[in-house]
Amino acid sequence: MSATPKKNLMLFSGRAHPELAEQVAKHLDVTITPQSAYSFANGEIFVRFEESVRGCDAFVLQSHSAPINDQIMEHLIMVDALKRASAKRITVVMPFWGYARQDKKHRGREPISARLIADMFLVAGADRIMTVDLHTAQIQGFFDGPVDHLFALPVLAEYIKRTYADRELAVVSPDSGRVRLAERWAETLGGTPLAFIHKTRDPRKPNEAVANRVVGDIDGRTCVVIDDMIDTGGTVAKAVEALLAQGARDVIVAATHGVLSGPATERLSTCGAREVVFTDTLPIPDEKRFPAMTVLSIAPLLAQAIHQVFDDGSVTSLFDGNA
Repeated sequence: MSATPKKNLMLFSGRAHPELAEQVAKHLDVTITPQSAYSFANGEIFVRFEESVRGCDAFVLQSHSAPINDQIMEHLIMVDALKRASAKRITVVMPFWGYARQDKKHRGREPISARLIADMFLVAGADRIMTVDLHTAQIQGFFDGPVDHLFALPVLAEYIKRTYADRELAVVSPDSGRVRLAERWAETLGGTPLAFIHKTRDPRKPNEAVANRVVGDIDGRTCVVIDDMIDTGGTVAKAVEALLAQGARDVIVAATHGVLSGPATERLSTCGAREVVFTDTLPIPDEKRFPAMTVLSIAPLLAQAIHQVFDDGSVTSLFDGNA
């Protein structure tokens, strides 16, 4: 008996960010596989898929938003259900990699939780991971399999170029660790000047930073402060204030992941930034938005990457060979 193997793409979505999954499905021209998902009274999560998944190429999309531990657990349970139902290949699509900031030990007796997340998905049955703008690129090495590391830079930079074409721009890194990313931004925006904020941070005090001084020429320019994520907004708010105090004409903030915990919305809306731009890798509810915030869709990029993986094509080609 002989048979010609056929490939069947199936898209699955957790409950964290269904709007993003619907947009990705629309771009791929597929439907999200129906499922039953609910939580028991004690918080345990149950998932069952309503269609056969045997032999399919499964893409499981879940944003690791608050409550982050529930979303990660649901994601793992979905992967386990697919593995036990004989899916041929399981690709975990996590636009935001939970616990990515815990990628190394600052002091003794600390965990490396980003590696733990990778290990859990491997044990659950994931064959591949797709993610957007990791906190540090070496996290790719934590997973023992292919990792498609997508960049939101083309999405964000295209919007900045289109909106502020008549301005003299300068790209600003909020700390020395983002200078390489700032260099790529500057190149994409046409060779704009670079600057960075020299700051200090106490590893024993999370979500606290002190902006010290601006290194670079930003006088009279519209500064684009770039970052991978904004959590409580303290670092970025202080960076905006420092830039305006040292002669910047205007400040635009561009970040991939809008975590926006606690006082973030208030800080960002009152820090003096002309505009704050995010992608929708994480859901940003209406109560966390304000007039100067712009949210761009990451769905077209995710859909293109999923299509390339399914077709055994090149994800790197989406970024002109720079991924």
